[in-house]
Amino acid sequence: MNSTPSPISSPPRRLTRSTSDRKIAGVAGGLADYLGADPLAVRIGFVVVSLFSGAGVVAYLLLLAFVPEQDQPRAEAPAAA
Repeated sequence: MNSTPSPISSPPRRLTRSTSDRKIAGVAGGLADYLGADPLAVRIGFVVVSLFSGAGVVAYLLLLAFVPEQDQPRAEAPAAA
């Protein structure tokens, strides 16, 4: 029996709106983080697509409505005495 250990899998990536890299609602920052791209390039892409067809505005609003905001790290609560 040849059993090889399975590699430790990382949790799946989730598309979330950024809380740290936001100009309006964090959509472009979160999308850039998910894609591994520069947030400025994603923002410029939204603007260019919006100017030519208006689809950039629709895509941004859909992402704003359906993509959850990034989880905030919770601060440790002080222990009750």
